[in-house]
Amino acid sequence: MVTVQNLVMRYGNRVLFQDINLKLDRHKRYGLIGANGAGKTTFLKILCGQIKEYEGEIIIPKANKVGVLGQNQYAYEDFTIADAVLYGNKRLYDAIKEKEEIYATGDFEDDAVNDRLAELEVICVEEDPTYEYDVNIAKILENVGIPASQHGELMSTLDSADKFKVLLAQVLYPKPDVLFLDEPTNNLDIQTISWLEHELQRHEGTMVVISHDRHFLNAVVTNILDVDYQKIREFTGTYDDWYIAANVIAKQQELNNAKKEKEKDELEAFVRRFSANASKAKQATSRQKKLDKLVIDDIKPSSRRDPSIVFKAKRVMGDEALNIININHSYGDNEVLKNITLKFEPDEKVALIGPNGAGKTTLLKIIMEEMKPTSGEIHWGATIENSYFPQDTADIIKGDGTLYDWLRGFDPKRDISEIRNCLGRMLFSGEQQEKSVISISGGEKHRMMLSKMMLEGGNFLVLDEPSNHLDLEAIVALGEALYNFKGNVICVSHDRELLDAFANRIIEIRADGTYVDFKGSYEEFAEAKENGQI
Repeated sequence: MVTVQNLVMRYGNRVLFQDINLKLDRHKRYGLIGANGAGKTTFLKILCGQIKEYEGEIIIPKANKVGVLGQNQYAYEDFTIADAVLYGNKRLYDAIKEKEEIYATGDFEDDAVNDRLAELEVICVEEDPTYEYDVNIAKILENVGIPASQHGELMSTLDSADKFKVLLAQVLYPKPDVLFLDEPTNNLDIQTISWLEHELQRHEGTMVVISHDRHFLNAVVTNILDVDYQKIREFTGTYDDWYIAANVIAKQQELNNAKKEKEKDELEAFVRRFSANASKAKQATSRQKKLDKLVIDDIKPSSRRDPSIVFKAKRVMGDEALNIININHSYGDNEVLKNITLKFEPDEKVALIGPNGAGKTTLLKIIMEEMKPTSGEIHWGATIENSYFPQDTADIIKGDGTLYDWLRGFDPKRDISEIRNCLGRMLFSGEQQEKSVISISGGEKHRMMLSKMMLEGGNFLVLDEPSNHLDLEAIVALGEALYNFKGNVICVSHDRELLDAFANRIIEIRADGTYVDFKGSYEEFAEAKENGQI
């Protein structure tokens, strides 16, 4: 159990939290949600002891093991991969390493040395009664996609995505009583996220997690902690349960109170927005009926604002969209794409998925002619005007001008009010539009790229991990916008809710370079794969 008593947190004159009192129970998994800047990460850092400048008290029983997902991917460069995981149980790690040193250099005729070995052995038995720490570490590393052949190699040999997987293995290996996770699905492919969901569902202690992955929250959490208006309110249920309770039911109350028939349209639109896909209307309706039976406390309207994302093509597309003909690509001896031949018909919306390193981003760069393939051809239709959202926006959004200046730089003749309205729809107010580009966050850069794409008016959208750094409300809005878009979409994402919101075709690139081309939604693809039909 974690107890929060009378917590007050200030930054200068700004009050972030005021009189927070919570009891976070064992066997409960809490999803910590809130708008960007609401204080989610700050609260998590207070809980795990990384921030100490606050009023009030955080109580965690001393007997409880606490696990905190590390964020510094370069903290263990000189460790072997297996040792970096073992370090998650520092008491066991220190005992094992000291034992190894004594066995290598110790004088076993010295009673003090033998006594110390006995003490270390007791620690090892207490921390690892079955003497299977190496087996357990190997298993968890293989589960996150790092093969046994690499476990003895240094952390410095891994790329940043795999380093993060090791940090994840490090925090899960000791099976802590209290677990704090900040964005644990970042840089993970869909397969690894599914494994993580399964692991966390079995967690028997207390867990608090921050995530912008709606599917992940729905799969893992039992309770929601909503950070808003300097308070943290607890709700029993998944993210979707909370969302409807906090929003749809509030809308329904407004409708009943006002007794305005025309507001039914607003309520229905709200349900569709929650679903992010008209095909999920039945699911939304069933959830609403379920929630009708709940007794819900008076919920203050949220301070959150939803962005308004609308993609409108300036040009009508002809009969041809895009042909990819026998694309092959290698990085040295590493062949990542093999004989990729695909034809995209007008109005198709494609989700491009696969494990990290399979070549998804490479294929998008080839499609956008930012990279030449080792062999093969790309043919765009004559009427196609594409618009591209690259994975690394930092290389594009730079300079010392304002947000408005940066956006206008792509089309100086564009009407001023149109640019400002577009920025406003992405939650940049008049004052914020004058911010320097260099000072904005990762989430703000992603909203800027979406603003650019809206202004471009392309009829073929190509997006590489657009949901990274976006909050939950923005991801829902993006899913709805892609679903309603009259044109083509190719999108790489690990966010399953986003993919299921718009995609009518799934292309999976496998680790061996082969691919699967599936006509249908992501939900249908996942079901077919689970049943062994793919």
